[in-house]
Amino acid sequence: MTDQLSEQMSSWRQHPALAHFHAIIPAGGSGTRLWPRSRAGSPKFLHDLLGTGRSLLQATWDRVEPLVDADRIIVVTGHAHADAVRRQLPDLPARHLLAEPEPKESAAAICLAAFVIVQSDPDAIVGSFHADHSITNPYGFRDVVQQALDAAVDGDIVTVGITPTQPATGYGYIEVGDLLGRPGAPFARRARAFVEKPDADTARQYMTTGRYRWNAGMFVARADALLGQLEVSQPDLYAGLEEIAGAWGTEAWDDVLARVWPGLPKIAIDYAVAEPAAAAGAVAVVPGDFGWDDVGDFASVSRLRQPVPGEASAVTVVGEGAEVVSTDASGVVVSDQKRLVALVGVEDVVVVDTPDALLVTTRARAQSVKDIVEELKAQGRTDLL
Repeated sequence: MTDQLSEQMSSWRQHPALAHFHAIIPAGGSGTRLWPRSRAGSPKFLHDLLGTGRSLLQATWDRVEPLVDADRIIVVTGHAHADAVRRQLPDLPARHLLAEPEPKESAAAICLAAFVIVQSDPDAIVGSFHADHSITNPYGFRDVVQQALDAAVDGDIVTVGITPTQPATGYGYIEVGDLLGRPGAPFARRARAFVEKPDADTARQYMTTGRYRWNAGMFVARADALLGQLEVSQPDLYAGLEEIAGAWGTEAWDDVLARVWPGLPKIAIDYAVAEPAAAAGAVAVVPGDFGWDDVGDFASVSRLRQPVPGEASAVTVVGEGAEVVSTDASGVVVSDQKRLVALVGVEDVVVVDTPDALLVTTRARAQSVKDIVEELKAQGRTDLL
């Protein structure tokens, strides 16, 4: 352990709310902008897309585990991915892997975990951290989580707002207001509103005001405050999750989950909890500047991927054993195939080579890969999804 980490963890262990802190890792979604590498049966969080030797899920575990013991971490994932998650996270207690029968968006996943947690710890404070994001500064991340804990103890729902580095149109934004004046969270501000993904002109306006932050989808809150807001804004979802959680740890769990889950409303945590709470003045924002990225497309992969020692090419290569030669070319190649990929005279190209599908696009159009997935769905090509 480095001196910096040792000092930080010593401070963390003295935090008064630590005894009741629990982490939730939602591991869902199919990463349609990362098709064909990311598929419904093998989504992006299970892959090492950045050349670190760890999948995005494992990297999330590595960030969270120093903050909270393994027996206070819950992972929520799809039934189809449960075995892969168990293999990648051998230290996760078996009872702390919640497998959804079918996708229901983030509100159901996060709040079911919160319901389970409060059964054993009524004073719990929960933190939700997505399994498919990248953070390059774990020290800064842990400092922000500690501030979020301080901001959450009185009942606020706290989210992390990333300081924008560009007028991005692929992220939602949070408009922030006045400082809260809390000693343990000196930079926390009141959230004025959550804003949908803007067009380019609006995003540039957001940058100039200095009042907007990217919405990273991370939440820290007292579990009772989180669930209390859910009960007000989504009573049907609250009632269903409460019934399911009541069977946790019993022989009735599988039956209750299979019976109740399909009828639950499908809604994101932002709409179910964060937005109505912000309208009521009950959301705080802690700014985060720790190298966050949602690894949302192949442009992100190219930007974030760890360089290979001695690599001088303008072409980023992702994939063990991938063989690429290039002349006057730049971009990213993602391949797990044995065949050679040769690039000549192309700029900012994206090539993704898999056994049953080949994608060719540009980094500028990387966000549009999702349109191919929609077209394949329309054609009934479930074998490629």
